[in-house]
Parts: sequence; C-alpha cells; structure tokens
Amino acid sequence: MKSSEGRAEACCPPPLDGPDLRPVEGDEADEELATLAKAIGHPARVKILRLILRKNSCICGDIVDELPLAQSTVSQHLKVLKDAGLIRGEVDGPRVCYCIEPRAMKRLRALVAAI
Repeated sequence: MKSSEGRAEACCPPPLDGPDLRPVEGDEADEELATLAKAIGHPARVKILRLILRKNSCICGDIVDELPLAQSTVSQHLKVLKDAGLIRGEVDGPRVCYCIEPRAMKRLRALVAAI
C-alpha cells in the first residue's frame, strides 16, 4: 500500500485510554454481543479483520488482493463489519481506506471474556 502516515492518522483513531466501564452482562450487553458475533460470523469477515489488524493501518484495495473473493463480495463483508462498528472506512479520493475501530474491538473482547 502506498499510504502516508498522515492518511493513516486521518482514518485510524488513536487507542482509547482507560477501560470501557459499560456492563458486560445483562440484556443490553447480550444484544450487543449477539450483533458483534453475527458480524464476525463468517470466515471471510474474520479474515478481513485479521488482515486489517495485521497491517495496523488503513488499507484500501489490498483487501481484495488478499482474498479469493470478488470485489463486490468483499464490499458486502466490509459493509457488515462497518455497520457493526468493528471497522471504519474513510474516503480517500477514489478509494475507501479501512481500519479497525479500537473501542469496538476492546468491547468485543470484554463481552466474549464475560461469557
């Protein structure tokens, strides 16, 4: 990927300081966990998350290059992950760059750990 550091900063938020103090048990937390679990409930979406985490920066068309899936299929999977709040996408000219939403990933880990 040919991205500058500035582009990564514009897309990817800095890690949040401090713990997320929302409850990890109860009806609301159960609904939240179910929504996040559904978003990662497909192997292609898990691969996309791992790819974005491994790159640790914004990535654009590289996602399609890394997966044996059509562009439209990858776009559908990215939309599910974005709608769940696990990733964010920023328009960068003709491309959209994706990165992990750190707060959502921390929350997913906490909800799963509380099972």
